[in-house]
Amino acid sequence: MKKTIQSRKDIEILVKNFYDKVINDETIGFIFNDVAKVNWDAHLPVMFDFWENVLLQNNKYSGNPMPLHVSLNEKVPLTKAHFDRWLKLFHETVDEYFEGDIAILAKQRSQSIATIMQIKIAESERARR
Repeated sequence: MKKTIQSRKDIEILVKNFYDKVINDETIGFIFNDVAKVNWDAHLPVMFDFWENVLLQNNKYSGNPMPLHVSLNEKVPLTKAHFDRWLKLFHETVDEYFEGDIAILAKQRSQSIATIMQIKIAESERARR
């Protein structure tokens, strides 16, 4: 039986397993590994804080991921296909490990985040022209 998302430990399981998939993914892995050159030891705790804040409202995360993603888009265009793949991997990971209201919320919030990022990136591209 799958469990519900209730704690930081659950968030860590979700995020770690999700990024394990991302790192090895042939569609989006290169963005994280080769373009952004993510330092996973530094990035994962930030992502734990981010998702814990989004799902459990703990207020540990106070950053703004938007400028970083806009800047990344200038190095390699982040396409709808990239966001769709990110979402597919995220939703698969949620469904693999968890169930319940907060798992549903995680999928809804990930969809909202991907949509907002795509809108902000498109706005940034228009502003540069």
